[in-house]
Amino acid sequence: MQQAVEDALGRMLGQDPGPALTVAGRTDAGVHARGQVAHADVPLAAWDRMALAALRRLAGLLAPDVRVRAIAPVPPGFDARFSALSRRYSYRVCDDPAALDPLRRTDTLWYPRSLDLDKMNEAARGCLGEHDFAAFCRRREAATTVRALLDLHWERPEPGIAQARVVADAFCHNMVRALAGALLAVGDGSRPPAWPAEVLAARVRDSAVRVAPPHPLCLEEVRYPDADGLAARALLTRRLRPELPPGDPL
Repeated sequence: MQQAVEDALGRMLGQDPGPALTVAGRTDAGVHARGQVAHADVPLAAWDRMALAALRRLAGLLAPDVRVRAIAPVPPGFDARFSALSRRYSYRVCDDPAALDPLRRTDTLWYPRSLDLDKMNEAARGCLGEHDFAAFCRRREAATTVRALLDLHWERPEPGIAQARVVADAFCHNMVRALAGALLAVGDGSRPPAWPAEVLAARVRDSAVRVAPPHPLCLEEVRYPDADGLAARALLTRRLRPELPPGDPL
């Protein structure tokens, strides 16, 4: 998605290469995003020329599976990545063969066993708060795995469908999919509700945690502070969060 939008902006502006895009959240291959936010620095004169027709021109340049919903100048200090307060994802699963809709096969996981959402939510509560999520992340060099998980719960928006709502200040690579995989194992009875919190406390990537498939995962929303708080939030986010020493309470 990012490269496609950069190329489209470049063609619209007559620049090669196009302006670099900073996105609020990088998603794994196969993951959807309907609430992605991005920014790019463009010359003011170029924006003045293209402002009125920008959305329509981008729609004509982008493939049908990528759309820009809104485009506008942003306040000073805005950074699509570092100014964000939180990101919200959803993860959609069908555990009833009679409810499986073939038209939703690209955004819904077919799960062959019935899921107990009460047990999954019990397990999810044990992962809330600020923790070192190294057990549920693919580590990246010089990157912290400490994150604040603000919300994680499952509900049934329709019969036969289990959908997770996952909110954090930021996410590590594979974090949502690993958490989903662990909670699915609790939901089908393979693991007890206490297991995900035990894995989390170990702070070591656990091979027993299966990373759930990418296609049911969707970035739904990115939240930002008011305009006067954007720059301060970006400075705060850029701080390197210290690793939590082994044995310290979380």
